[in-house]
Amino acid sequence: MKSISPILPLLVSSLACVQASVVAAEKSAGVGSSFKGPIGLQLYSLRGEFTKNVPSTLEKVRDFGFQYVETAGTYNLSPEKFKALLDANKLKAVSGHFPFERYRDAVEDVARDAKALGLEYVGCAWIPHQGEFDEQECREAIAVFNRAGEALGKHGLKFFYHCHGFEFRPHGEGTFMDLLMTETSPKLVHFEMDVFWVVHPGQDPVKWLEKYHGRWELMHVKDMKKGVKGDFSGKSDVSNDVALGTGQMDWPAILKAARKAGVKWYFIEDESPTVVEQIPQSLRYLEQVKW
Repeated sequence: MKSISPILPLLVSSLACVQASVVAAEKSAGVGSSFKGPIGLQLYSLRGEFTKNVPSTLEKVRDFGFQYVETAGTYNLSPEKFKALLDANKLKAVSGHFPFERYRDAVEDVARDAKALGLEYVGCAWIPHQGEFDEQECREAIAVFNRAGEALGKHGLKFFYHCHGFEFRPHGEGTFMDLLMTETSPKLVHFEMDVFWVVHPGQDPVKWLEKYHGRWELMHVKDMKKGVKGDFSGKSDVSNDVALGTGQMDWPAILKAARKAGVKWYFIEDESPTVVEQIPQSLRYLEQVKW
């Protein structure tokens, strides 16, 4: 026994180092020398897997190395049961998307579900409209957003709108996105920039981050296949979503501007058929990107 005992402290120390390395690796997924995150996953990215098996899909999210997520529904589970599964996988839901109609007609129900999920941010990712998005529809949304922001603020929740491309249609001397920004209260309404849906209608994410400094608190990091030309439809084939760093976005410039503009949370959203293969690629890119 005496000859073995000197080895034991070394073994214990080695095991501790290995455990520490594993923990560090888990914490650093998607974070590197330039991009500091925090980075999460918009769970809609894995909607196909969720419809088959919610628990195993959340395990997959954890295994990718994520600690934070953004929700878009709870796949036929109550918010409380979904939260329990998130907790079991050590995942924190920071923000969530809910339909426009719920903010308009039942905002207190949104607050109840958001609190059950433990969210900080609650947002809307689509304004219903007929044909081309117009001023009346935009102003109606502005009124809904201001009311929702005030109501949710009383519950300690932050309301946000996620741009989807059609808002960049020209209006007056600017765009409908400008109207949304200028007519909503900065104290009540925050914004999530989906980089894909800024570039798709031909806009520059860096310029929008600079123009409305402090309004963009969240960001979807999503790359677009090279050669794709967009429009104001807010629609694109899901195969146009590619792994970060392989598409047409200038990520060093965008991420640098985002940090300067006050973006607090980043989420990978990838709607492509090959999302399971692309998520690890995107995380590795964020770990290596430099500016």
